[in-house]
Amino acid sequence: MPEGSILVTGGAGMIGSNLVRRLLQQGFDVTVVDNLWRGSLDNLHFPDVSFDLKARFFQRDLREPSVLESLPGPFDYIIHLADVVAGVDYVFAHQGEIFRNNLLINTHVVTSVRKLKPRGYLYVGTACSFPQALQSGPDARPLREEDQYPADPESAYGWSKLMGEYEALLMEKEAGIPACVLVFHNVYGAPCDIGPRAQVIPSLLRKAARYPTEPFIVWGSGAQGRAFVYIDDVVDALVAGLDRGWGHGAIQIGPDSCTTVRELAEIVVALSGKDIPIQFDLTKPEGDKGRCANYDKARRVLGWEPRTTLNEGMAKTYRWVCEHLG
Repeated sequence: MPEGSILVTGGAGMIGSNLVRRLLQQGFDVTVVDNLWRGSLDNLHFPDVSFDLKARFFQRDLREPSVLESLPGPFDYIIHLADVVAGVDYVFAHQGEIFRNNLLINTHVVTSVRKLKPRGYLYVGTACSFPQALQSGPDARPLREEDQYPADPESAYGWSKLMGEYEALLMEKEAGIPACVLVFHNVYGAPCDIGPRAQVIPSLLRKAARYPTEPFIVWGSGAQGRAFVYIDDVVDALVAGLDRGWGHGAIQIGPDSCTTVRELAEIVVALSGKDIPIQFDLTKPEGDKGRCANYDKARRVLGWEPRTTLNEGMAKTYRWVCEHLG
């Protein structure tokens, strides 16, 4: 396992804060940069390890150039989680803004990586970058890394993340700085955004916890599907990537089964213990129809596979949502 100092962009978010906690537990010296658009300083208060917010947290906007170069380094590794994303409604209503901002964020980070020359650069991509024709429904075959090209993502978000992945691999080839590219499917867990920009799982969990004060309305037909992967399994993948993921190109992180949003809603209703009728709003966007991962490469390169069942992970997340509703 590597040792040393690590910079985590987007480290105050759901994925980032869980990763920071794990890295601190393993003895790494961790610095976080985040603009707090979706992240929160509360996420960086841990029950079992100490993180010095005054010395190690920096609220910065990565759309501005040279931000990473201004931070007190040096850094042995840079893990780039920061991006602009939210629920499917936000993504499709702000495509130009998301595309521009993520391109700026990614290219400024990579430009700084080239100058700072860490021992490794870990970039996190998304399954939204796969061609939309391969995400045709819950019965679609598991995606393979080589399926990313010829590229045709459905959303500007998917395009922006694919460009960040491409730029990371160009940097590796030209600058000789090892890159690890992990392509995440739909990550869920706590701490999560349960507000108006929430993604599908926290949104449904919030609606169930608040029902009948808030109606339990599912966006779209419910036939759309995703491969949901719990945060603890994702952090396992990130730590394994730091150890063994360098120089292998893109590696998918997600299960090989697709869960429809209708099935997801039924799980949420069962967890709530309430008699909740499920309503579907067909006027709302659905996004990609369905996708899941062939994680053979993750198993071979990282020794990784998903370990948390959807019911287990959802139950943990539902308890957190209930405890944190205002």
